[in-house]
Amino acid sequence: MIIILLVDYLARDTAYFSAAERAALALAEAVTRLSDRADPVPDGIWGDAARHYNEAALAALLISIAQINAWNRLNAAVKQVAGAAWS
Repeated sequence: MIIILLVDYLARDTAYFSAAERAALALAEAVTRLSDRADPVPDGIWGDAARHYNEAALAALLISIAQINAWNRLNAAVKQVAGAAWS
């Protein structure tokens, strides 16, 4: 959760990200936090990402987001600390 808040802060309040990167971060946040809204990925967020990325790039972005979310959930389920060696 802290990383999400940090990315949210950095994406909105600094000039370090391009408009395309901000759109990708917003899409990642929406896809990750599905239960936060009645409409998890609003048309505005999807439309903003679609303005910056073609279909192939959007598909790759979504697969990347899903993979990272799956890894995070697997690590949470087995209480594996990211980067720590398996015992």
